[in-house]
Amino acid sequence: MKRFLHLFFIYTTLCVLLSCEKNTEEPATKLFQIESVEINGIKNSSSFNDISPDIIISLIFSDNVKTSTVEKNITLAKTAGSNVALTYTTDKNTVIIKPVKELSPYADYQLVINTGLKSESGSLIASGKVYSISTGINPTDKFPRISDDELLTLVQKQTFKYFWDFGHPTSGMARERSTSGNTVTTGGTGFGVMSMIVAAERGFITKNEALERIQKIVTFLDTKTTKYHGTFAHWINGETGATMPFSTYDNGADLVETSLLFQGLLTAKQYFSATNIEETKLRNDITRLWEAIEWNWFQKNNENVLYWHWSPQYSWQMNLKISGWNECLITYVLAASSPTYPISKQVYTEGWTRNGSFTNGATYYNLKLPLGPAYGGPLFFAHYSFLGINPNGLSDTYTNYFEQNKNHSLINYNYCVENPKKQSGYSANCWGLTASDGNSGYSAHSPTNDKGVIAPTAALASFPYTPKESLAALHFFYYKLGDKLWSNYGFLDAFNLSENWFNNQYIAINQGPIIIMIENYRTGLLWELFMSNPEVQSGLSKLGFSYTK
Repeated sequence: MKRFLHLFFIYTTLCVLLSCEKNTEEPATKLFQIESVEINGIKNSSSFNDISPDIIISLIFSDNVKTSTVEKNITLAKTAGSNVALTYTTDKNTVIIKPVKELSPYADYQLVINTGLKSESGSLIASGKVYSISTGINPTDKFPRISDDELLTLVQKQTFKYFWDFGHPTSGMARERSTSGNTVTTGGTGFGVMSMIVAAERGFITKNEALERIQKIVTFLDTKTTKYHGTFAHWINGETGATMPFSTYDNGADLVETSLLFQGLLTAKQYFSATNIEETKLRNDITRLWEAIEWNWFQKNNENVLYWHWSPQYSWQMNLKISGWNECLITYVLAASSPTYPISKQVYTEGWTRNGSFTNGATYYNLKLPLGPAYGGPLFFAHYSFLGINPNGLSDTYTNYFEQNKNHSLINYNYCVENPKKQSGYSANCWGLTASDGNSGYSAHSPTNDKGVIAPTAALASFPYTPKESLAALHFFYYKLGDKLWSNYGFLDAFNLSENWFNNQYIAINQGPIIIMIENYRTGLLWELFMSNPEVQSGLSKLGFSYTK
């Protein structure tokens, strides 16, 4: 028994000693690893999508982080691009990261945590991590919200300043773009004249100020500018009136640009209807210039079609027939309306409609397109001729013209919503393809020529046709992109979110339709004035149009 107790005592003692020895061992080293990642409020995702470019990244680790290892081992880079400059704030086990500059919208990035990152105790991180980040746009409003009516007025007022401030000091005509110096544009000047009428009615300038500026333009055209059978060139030197070649062979008459000019001048003739000396003189001067245009001479040896260009050096070298469907309906309407050199209906039928072959009739997005190319072409087709020509109640054997323009606009809209080419930013709020500058140069953008370039004029000049869709675009352009897109003279010409490219230019032929078509949507002012001209009414009737107010 004593022996048993002795052995038991020894066994118990050994167990206690062994237990104590075990309890005094160092605990196993805790892994140094990332415990959470948060980007703009979104936590612990393997990929972060539609993140605002003003990004804030918060990383929490399992142990305090050694600050000296952070910058080399936590990086943010554009996919297949260089690293983004970052600022780092380390507080124990937390690292806050912010880019020095806001990231590009609609771009892909990778946040990389490398294995060289250490804890303060010297442990390397257990494994590296890569997180995918795709940016959207900064969703915050860039300007305070105002009523839609106030916003429309603001857009018209600010955009009008382009024509008022950039009007050439000698001629008063519209510069081609904001950097054009002495180069003024004939068609853009017509848009500018109509914009001045809107400005006078809205109180941005007085009616007398508009009268004086338009008279200055008309006097310059009458007394200084080179004319070709009564027509004008595309580009003119605003100081001297001499033609500035648009291209090698295009150094003379431009019948379409002349048409866009006189769409504006005939509107002004109706607006300034008082019997005083000043307004009477303006009307008489416009009438003299209008009646001097030899529209039928541009049939080129009596062909049943009008030609776009003629040059005193190169004659008909450009050889471009004006055939539909495109932006040139106004040319045939004015040519038919001329009291002195009119064309016949046959010229219109064979030249413009091509005996009816300008029709389309296909359906896109469940919308029938009566006229024109596939998907309608660039949206300026629905704008330029219809700054003065009212498509409401206008029809002929081929179509109802409001339906044509509305469906064209909606097809353009639906194409952008569908976004088959996966262009960055296209949506129900960001749409509109038309001729404009682009990051790869000027182009007539359309669904069949989609380069990712949105021009604000496309959606905004479509207000009469697509008021809901155009308003959504206006809100997006102004409130969401306004810090990059809105400036002293309204919206810049165009942008490409895929390339984070925003133009720094304004172009007269894109600025004008914004003001004019918004006004036509609001009051119908320019439509009412232009369509009240009895010669225009006669010309439309002659060509087989039916017009009911």
